[in-house]
Amino acid sequence: MENCSSSDKEKDRSTQPSDCCISTPFILPHQQVDKGAIKFVLSGANIMCPGLTSPGAKLYPSASETVVAIMAEGKQHALCVGVMKMSAEDIEKVNKGVGVETVHYLNDGLWHMKTYK
Repeated sequence: MENCSSSDKEKDRSTQPSDCCISTPFILPHQQVDKGAIKFVLSGANIMCPGLTSPGAKLYPSASETVVAIMAEGKQHALCVGVMKMSAEDIEKVNKGVGVETVHYLNDGLWHMKTYK
């Protein structure tokens, strides 16, 4: 995954997970949160089960410990990359607690990491 983007202008940041998700959107399986979860996700919060099962959210089949891109209702690009803490089936059944642990989100420390050439 050396160069996820094809543009020379983007190569400095092309190995960051968020940029890889934008330039190659199907590199990771997706889950979608509802609009109400966006501000929390962009603050680094983990994704709670109700945010994946409410109207506006889309929960796709996925096993526990799978790395996923988190999309948001009405948004074109991924908000974060996380790890499923429960299977999608368990998230639907339990509908409580953390469903996805956030690993990287837009505008976090990794996003602002200095590029070395």
